[in-house]
Amino acid sequence: MLIIPAIDLKDGACVRLRQGRMDDSTVFSDDPVSMAAKWVDAGCRRLHLVDLNGAFEGQPVNGEVVNAIARRYPQLPIQIGGGIRSLETIEAYVKAGVSYVIIGTKAVKQPEFVAEACRAFPGKVIVGLDAKDGFVATDGWAEVSTVQVIDLAKRFEADGVAAIVYTDIAKDGMMQGCNVPFTAALAAATQIPVIASGGIHNLGDIRALLEAKAPGIIGAITGRAIYEGTLDVAEAQAFCDSYA
Repeated sequence: MLIIPAIDLKDGACVRLRQGRMDDSTVFSDDPVSMAAKWVDAGCRRLHLVDLNGAFEGQPVNGEVVNAIARRYPQLPIQIGGGIRSLETIEAYVKAGVSYVIIGTKAVKQPEFVAEACRAFPGKVIVGLDAKDGFVATDGWAEVSTVQVIDLAKRFEADGVAAIVYTDIAKDGMMQGCNVPFTAALAAATQIPVIASGGIHNLGDIRALLEAKAPGIIGAITGRAIYEGTLDVAEAQAFCDSYA
């Protein structure tokens, strides 16, 4: 399982939100490229970037920062979400060297777009499913749909999606542990690999994900925990590597 550091971008800075609220953010760095360097130096094997402004605007806002990180680390797999609503946006990110694009809101509102994107950019598309009480939220988590996470995930099985990033919004940024039971249930219900997100606080939460013994869980995204020092990226990745 991969430990995937998150760099959330708001107004060009690296921040973390609580439960997705833009008005409850903590700025951790005004130099996201240097922050990426910190996690690369710690041995991370993938980075998770989010254009928070883009998620609300519906188009990239912090794209230049994303491109700068991709240029600096051309060999590092990078996944980017937030405001990805067109094939043109995906093409621009792929050309910039980004390995995966995460489709969230548009995957809920126009599921057929996912299949179209997978055909155009095979192996490059991840679906981001962010949920409140099991129902998918959209538009930077500002809206909650009537669509259930597992039902929507299964719809994408034939499309060639590289992975699903599942986030329990109630847990995100709260450092109270991620929703292990639902994450494991999602991994068991679909053939698509699942990346856990939201609420990871310490090594115990990583252990809980591993002990769920859901082979479909391939990664865990962590943000506030690594910024506040309750989880060490190198230690957590070593723990995953040694877990049997």
